[in-house]
Formats: sequence, C-alpha cells, structure tokens
Amino acid sequence: MIRPLPFRLTTLAGSLVCALALSFGTASPMLAQDPGPLQLDITRGVIEPLPLAIPDFIAETPQAAEYAQQISDVIAADLVGTGLFREIPPSAHISKVTNFASPVQYADWKAINAQGLVTGAVGTDAGGNLVVKFRVFDIYAEAPLGGGLQLGGSTASWRRIAHKVSDVVYSRITGEGGYFDSRVVFVSETGPKNDRKKRLAVMDYDGAGLQYLTDDSYIVFAPRFSPTGDRVLYTSYETGRPQITMLDVGTVTRTRLPVPAEAVTFAPRFAPDGRSIVYSMSTGTNTDLYRMDIASGQSTRLTNTPAIETAPSFSPDGSQIVFESDRSGTQQLYIMPAGGGEARRISNGKGRYGTPIWSPRGDLIAFTKQNEGRFHIGVMRTDGSEERLLTASFLDEGPSWAPNGRVIMFTRESQGAGGASALYSVDISGRNLKRVPTNAGASDPAWSPLLK
Repeated sequence: MIRPLPFRLTTLAGSLVCALALSFGTASPMLAQDPGPLQLDITRGVIEPLPLAIPDFIAETPQAAEYAQQISDVIAADLVGTGLFREIPPSAHISKVTNFASPVQYADWKAINAQGLVTGAVGTDAGGNLVVKFRVFDIYAEAPLGGGLQLGGSTASWRRIAHKVSDVVYSRITGEGGYFDSRVVFVSETGPKNDRKKRLAVMDYDGAGLQYLTDDSYIVFAPRFSPTGDRVLYTSYETGRPQITMLDVGTVTRTRLPVPAEAVTFAPRFAPDGRSIVYSMSTGTNTDLYRMDIASGQSTRLTNTPAIETAPSFSPDGSQIVFESDRSGTQQLYIMPAGGGEARRISNGKGRYGTPIWSPRGDLIAFTKQNEGRFHIGVMRTDGSEERLLTASFLDEGPSWAPNGRVIMFTRESQGAGGASALYSVDISGRNLKRVPTNAGASDPAWSPLLK
C-alpha cells in the first residue's frame, strides 16, 4: 500500500509566512510578512548558496534518538540538494543546541557566517508516534522567521516528516512553495538496450521509498499522476497493442479505459479536476487527440487533421491544451482550447519540439527540443517567447515539473550500444543539473503533487 500517511500540523507561535509567486526571470521574491535581511533571490542565473546551520535535532525521549539524527540529515540533504543553500558543518558550530526552548545565541552563529538557522526537537507521544518541533531563524535580523511548528506522525513516516520540515524552511526563505514531500512515478528499466525490461515504479522525489507497481512481463511507458496523486495513467502493451491503463496507487489495481479494440491509444494525461483525460488515438494512419470523461467512458474528438497530434497537457486552469503536431511539416508545439478548436503554434525556433508540459504555475511550458543532432530540455512562455534551453546531450527528453514549478525532472540516455537511461533534474534557470538516484535504469518520470 502506498497511501499517504496522516500528519498533524500545529502552530507553536505565530503562523506560516505567505509565499509569493516567482516571476520568470524578473521579480525577486521576499518573505511576505518578514522583510528582514534573510531573503534569497532565486531568479538569477548564478546564485551564491545561502549559508545555513542545521544542528542535529534534539531527542526529547529515548525512543526518538535514532530518528532525530535521521530527520536532521534528510532536511540538510533536501535543502543543500536545491543548490540554493550551503550547510555549515556541525564541527564549525560554536553554540551547541541542547534544549529546544533555549534562546538563540545569535553572536555565535554570526561568527561562523550563518545567515539562517534551523533548530528542532523530536519526541514521542503516549502512542509511540513521533512529535517533531522546529523553528527557522534569521541570524542577522536576530529574529525567527514566523512561528515554530509541530508535526506528528508514525515512526514509519519519519522521512515524510523531514521532507515537510524542509518544505516549510524552503518556503520561509525563498518565498516559494516547497516540493520535497512529493513522489515520482517512472519506468524502471533493466537488461540490455536491445531487450529492455520495463515496469512502473514509484519513489520519493529523492529516490528513497522505491516500490514497484507492475511487473516486467510487458512494456509500459509514459506514466502520469492524477491531480490528487492517488491514480496513475500510463500506456501498456499488456494486450499486445498500446492501450491506456489507469492504476490506483494505493491498491495497485489496474483498469483499462474503454476505447475501440482496434485503436492504438497512448500519451494520456489527467485534466486538472481529475474527472477527464486527454489522450492520442490512432485509427489506421490518422492520430488525433481525444478527451474522455472517466465516469461515463465517453470520448470526444478534439482534433481532426492528417497530422500526428500527441503529447497533450492541460493548462492548470483546465481551459487550454498544449500538444505537439507535425501539421506544419515538422514536429512543433501548439495550444488550443480544451474543448477543441483552432490551434495556434507557439514554437518558432530552429529544430523540432515535442513532449510539452504546462507548469503548475501556468506561466511556462517545458518541452523537448531536437536541433543539430542534440537534444535539449527547455522552457518558454505560453506565447512561445523567452525560449530558454536548460540542458544539452545525446538524448534528453520527457520533462516533468516539480509541484512548485521550480525544478524539472527528465530522462537522459547515454550513447552507444551499452547506453542506459537515467533520471536527471535541473532548475528552471539551468542551474543545479544532477542525476536522481535510482537502483536501475529509469525513464519517463512524472512528478506528483505535494502529498497530503
């Protein structure tokens, strides 16, 4: 079972600072209720990581001792992994935090050039569940960033608790929502390149908590989470031909969606309300986009051209769809109303464009671009302006957005007969390109929304 674990979130003092939306390449986000010195402009191409001290969380009960260290380590890994923060090693700390309620010795933290401080404590309640308290401090303003918070959950959920703490810290310093308490569904790959075995898998955003959703007896590709993260759409060859399948993540039960038996269906994606899907269907030599009401199984044709129309993605408000089509003679990106109708081309650079996906914030579209023998992951405004290529390699493809619209995960395949696929992530500024750890080859990532 992979159902999200329940959490309790309570305020110790004050309330969480409101997050401001990030404007692509222009605005400098600040904390909405705390305009002190501690703020991080994450719109620049080059950012000096902010020095952050994260002392080991205090174990307030003997049962919490093993979890206090682990939670501190995950929080540090989350924040440092963004490329926006630099952890000051514990060996450099002058103050030793031994009591969560003790006043902060700001001079000691200033002496080691810390700009931010995260302190916390871990205990257990009468039922054996974890209770985690934490605070975030602005060292130079000598003040907390908002009030302290408390999280509760089972011991089995300690990693999720740590990710939730990271989300709050990230939000308070950058002004954006976090993305650490999320999952990624992808295709796990094993075997040689000419006989690759593929199965659906799901994991935490950082590669932990891996679970398989299908076996490798048939090919699967292009999984996509529902807006609530409880279902996954994907294309399966279980019947011998590509067909759209919906999987309940909690029960791992599968349902094939009703389409004509002779049709080939693929590239499905949920609407923002989760009640319908958009997908491609090939009948004969024609491939068009269709929209299906999940409850009734009724489909409506959205395009009707001789071209290949595929890879649809809804805008966050559900009013528009971006997709790829070769109706102009080459693979390009188009936007049309969600109910079908006239489409306008938005890709205008050299080369071919595909696999578009709308940002959760609605301001950008990520895509795959092929030009002059190289593949790129890029982003552009929804009108096609301000195109920016973030990566370049032998084969980069299939971008997926983090829940906060700041990071993109994608597939990178290495060259040659022994080449393998792996997952990578990159910031929308083009910084912090890194490989996502998986225990085998991996492709087709799709990021979940933040877990509840």
